[in-house]
Amino acid sequence: MTEEAVPAAGQEMSYVYAVCRAGTPVETALAGQPGLEGAPLRTVRAGELAALVSSVPSVSYGTEGVKAQMEDLDRLEVLARTHHAVVEAAYGHAAVLPMRLVTVYLDDGRVGEMLGSRAPEFSALLARLEGHVELGVKIYADPREAVAVTGRAPETDTAASPGRAYLQRRRSQQRNHRETYRAAGSVAAEVPARVDGIARAHVAHRPQQGDLAQAAGENILNDAYLVQDAQADAFRAALAGLADDVPGVRVEITGPWAPYSFATPPAAAEGDTR
Repeated sequence: MTEEAVPAAGQEMSYVYAVCRAGTPVETALAGQPGLEGAPLRTVRAGELAALVSSVPSVSYGTEGVKAQMEDLDRLEVLARTHHAVVEAAYGHAAVLPMRLVTVYLDDGRVGEMLGSRAPEFSALLARLEGHVELGVKIYADPREAVAVTGRAPETDTAASPGRAYLQRRRSQQRNHRETYRAAGSVAAEVPARVDGIARAHVAHRPQQGDLAQAAGENILNDAYLVQDAQADAFRAALAGLADDVPGVRVEITGPWAPYSFATPPAAAEGDTR
């Protein structure tokens, strides 16, 4: 908690999904639609800004409740999916600033105070993001696919002993691994030049691993680009065929999304209750 006030047991708190300009279609289009816990969405206005919020129980979204949700992968998945679904729905009607997951305030009054204190920052960010979307570029390296595509078999001496043959196969596999990753790095290095003049901004995210990396191969590049709506097709065309002739390397373009990577939420928002 960043303030001494603590929500009483059974009290409802205000969960913030996104911030937009007051008077946009977001306020009417999403009003009453379900958010987290099935509670209806509403907006909180302060000056020229509005926050898209819903009520959530303090037992689940106070400090201890948030900690429990973050440690429960099933609950966290539901929370994240609902949060992102609301933001995406809002972005379909107007430019919004997506808030970080679990941005919670004690009540609507505190939400209004936050909007007032951050108004210059939020207004500048909205001006920057209006008319833009986020596109993702992911590059994967898959040595096994490289072998399957090229038909290269491990180089071994048929007259070699079993032990020597094993070492030869291992060296061949390692060489194929290095070549595939080197090729993927070369492909990744081409991306910025290809989209130069199309993308307005770029953010490099950590490559996805574990459960987040569901595609085949290893994710070696996970970048986001801010692009004007009208330039989304041009962005995709600029990267078309980038890895077509590179065995074991795959390029994936995702989106368009609401520009999460380029919207800066309140400094202490993540996992915080105010």
